[in-house]
Amino acid sequence: MPSPSQPSTGERRPRAMVIDTAWRGLGPGPRALSGPGGAPLTRTVKLIVLPLIVRPALRPELAADFLDAREAEQLDALIRESGAVLEATAQWFTLLKKTRRALGIVAGNPQDLYFQRCFELATEHGAPGPGADAVARAVLEDVVDASGGRTVEALKEHLADAARCARLDAELAAAWEGRAAAPGAADTGLAAEVLEACGAAEADSPAFAAMVRAGHGSLLGRALWAAHPADVWDRADVPPHLGLTAHRVPPRPEVGRSASTATLPAPFDRTLFERLFTVLQASTHREQLPTVPELVRREVDRSCAPLGLYDESLRVTVVLGGRLAVGLDPLGAGTSVAGPTAAHRIVNSRWQREASVLRARRMTVSPRPDPDGGVLNALAQDLRTPWAAYMRRLWVRLHGRDVRDAALPDAASAWGVLDGVARSVMMDHRARVRTALRTLSAAAEPAAEPRSA
Repeated sequence: MPSPSQPSTGERRPRAMVIDTAWRGLGPGPRALSGPGGAPLTRTVKLIVLPLIVRPALRPELAADFLDAREAEQLDALIRESGAVLEATAQWFTLLKKTRRALGIVAGNPQDLYFQRCFELATEHGAPGPGADAVARAVLEDVVDASGGRTVEALKEHLADAARCARLDAELAAAWEGRAAAPGAADTGLAAEVLEACGAAEADSPAFAAMVRAGHGSLLGRALWAAHPADVWDRADVPPHLGLTAHRVPPRPEVGRSASTATLPAPFDRTLFERLFTVLQASTHREQLPTVPELVRREVDRSCAPLGLYDESLRVTVVLGGRLAVGLDPLGAGTSVAGPTAAHRIVNSRWQREASVLRARRMTVSPRPDPDGGVLNALAQDLRTPWAAYMRRLWVRLHGRDVRDAALPDAASAWGVLDGVARSVMMDHRARVRTALRTLSAAAEPAAEPRSA
C-alpha cells in the first residue's frame, strides 16, 4: 500500500519532493521549523531531517536524489513516525528563541545553533514541560560557552579600537604591496581531466595532485591581480574572475566594522570584517575556530593571498570550480565550454530535470511579456548566468575550510565540495521560485465578494 501522503505512481520521485510532501502531511505541529508555505526550512532538512531522521549513512537506499516507490514510502514513513518528536523540537526551538531574547543573546543564527540541540531535547524529554525554562537557559549558556567568545559581537568589539584598526590597515597595505603578480594562468586542460574523472565511481585523478604541486590555483590568483587573463575558461562571454569581484582587478581589502548578509559584496571585494562575519555566522562548532584576535591576524595575510585563500588544494578547487561553472547549462541552451566533462553532464542533467528550470526555460523562449512584473524573469536570468551564484558560494565554502585548516587531499574530496555547491545552488533557486509562485498565487486570488443581504 502506498503511503497516505505520497502518490501511488511507479515513477522515480525526487527525494526533496518526497520530504516536502511528507512534511506537509504532519500538519501545523512543526510550524516553527517550516517556511511560510508550510514546507520544511532548508536548514530543517539539512540539520534535522537528513542527518537525524533519514540518516543516509545507515540507509544508503535513501541517499539518492531520486527514489523508487518503495524507497519513497520508506522515507515518508520515517518522517511521519517522527511527527511527535518534530512537533516537540519545534516547541523547544520556540522556547530557546524566547529565552535567547530574554538573555540578550544576538550572536549566531538560532537555527544553526539550536536546531539539533532542540531535536536532542525533544528526543530525551518530549515536549517542554515543568522545568523547561531552566533546561533552555542551560542549553543557551552551554552554546555560548562553547563558542569561547568567537562571535560577531566579539569581532565587532575587537575592531572597534581605533589604534588596532589603524595598525591592521597598515598591515593590509604592506601585504598588498608585497604581492607578486605572475603572467599566465592555470592549465584548464588538467582541470578538465580531473572533472572527467569526477564522473567515475571513484572520482579520483592524479591530475589533481599535479595541479596542486604546480600551483595552478596560485597562478590564476596572481594573474587576476595583474590583469584579466584572456580566454582562461574557453569562454569569451564570461569574466575571468567569474564574478568573484565587481572590479577589473580585485581591490585591496579594507578593515571594515560592519556587515549585512543582505548586502555582502562579491568575495574578493569584502572587508576583513565581512570575510570573518560570514565564517562566524555559519559556524555551528565555533570551538574549532581560532580565537577572534587570531582569526583577524590570519585573515590579514589570507585576504592578500592568491584567490584570498592560503591552501593550494583549495585554490586549485577554485580553478576546477571555474571550469565546471562556465559549463553549467541548466536551460539546456547548449552554451558551454568545448568538450563538457562527466562532471558537467552529471550536474547539468540534474539541473535540467528541475521543474523550476523547466518553467524558466519556457519563459526564455516565450514572446509574451513577463506577467508578474519581472520576478520570475529575474529568476530565469539567474539560470542564464549560473556561474555567478555557483562561484560565489564555492568561494565562501572554501574560505570556511581554509579558516579551519581543512585542506582537500584528493580529487574525490574536491568533487564532494564542487558537487555539494551545485546541489546547494540548485535547491536555493528552487526555493526562490516556489516562494515567488506562492506570492504571485496569493496576489492573484480575488478578494471574497461581500454576501448580499
